[in-house]
Amino acid sequence: MAYITQPPVRLDNFMHSTAAPPLHSNSPFLLENEASYQRWRQWKLDDYPVTTEKLIVEVTDPRRLSPAEIAEMLRICRKTNMVIYASPLLSKQEDKAIPRRLGEQFGLQRLDSNSLADDDGITSLQVVPDKSTRGYIPYSNQRLLWHSDGYYNPPEHPVRAFILHCVVPAAQGGDNELLDHDMMYMALRDTNPEFIRALMAPDAMTIPANTESGTEIRPAQTGPVFSLAPETGTLHMRYTARTRSIEWKQDTITQQAVAFLKELLAGDTPRIFRHRLAAGQGLLCNNVLHNRTGFADDVDTGQVRLIYRARYFDRIVGTYLNMAL
Repeated sequence: MAYITQPPVRLDNFMHSTAAPPLHSNSPFLLENEASYQRWRQWKLDDYPVTTEKLIVEVTDPRRLSPAEIAEMLRICRKTNMVIYASPLLSKQEDKAIPRRLGEQFGLQRLDSNSLADDDGITSLQVVPDKSTRGYIPYSNQRLLWHSDGYYNPPEHPVRAFILHCVVPAAQGGDNELLDHDMMYMALRDTNPEFIRALMAPDAMTIPANTESGTEIRPAQTGPVFSLAPETGTLHMRYTARTRSIEWKQDTITQQAVAFLKELLAGDTPRIFRHRLAAGQGLLCNNVLHNRTGFADDVDTGQVRLIYRARYFDRIVGTYLNMAL
């Protein structure tokens, strides 16, 4: 299969387009469309990367990418929903324009300016005692379990993409594991299609309300694990491996699906990429599953971890599935 830059009048396969077509009933992610799913599955597995090195693109300046750099980053994103860029010239440069301008070149405009983000909507991820003691683990040096970003967002505001840009890595640790959510969907469906049906149920998972000092900061959010974006037909995954207060639907098939999902994430699958972002490196992705190991800073030498995070309601332009027939 080849990639296209404009939506076709007729297309019998599943390709990618820079335009966002409407959701069609022939989506490969709907269980009734087995033939469509098998075509998509074959395309997905064909030449899928097996090493993290295959995800990395050397760039001069992510704020001003060349056409060749953009094309290579998109080529990888279309297949894996993620790409790692490396710009040694920007090592330890504190400039929030790096993730912002990078995102703009891939159609990412609508920032998720959540309550913990900086005033400009881009978050400085570092150890912040005031936030970490309130239970916000990203602002601590503790490990982060498997999750997709914004899993607690309301259904009308899902996080479709995010960027992580490393200014300074930790002195030790802070490694990420990354897994394309398309591959998780495939593993679940190939094992038992009823797992997908259960995890697409609108009441599959409930995130409890966030309450501080008796005040509700965010209401409880109930929704599916897998859903389809109505404007693009692409797959979205909402998940957290947290166990505290997470309410999973109590029917047998949902419980089996969740157990299988957790088993996959705990395994040593070759489709899990492992990488520790270096200074000047970053991750651009369609909100793939990810985690982070614990880490240690070295204040004496100035090796204090700082990562910029930009989360978007948009998906990376050029990675839409075009399913027009």
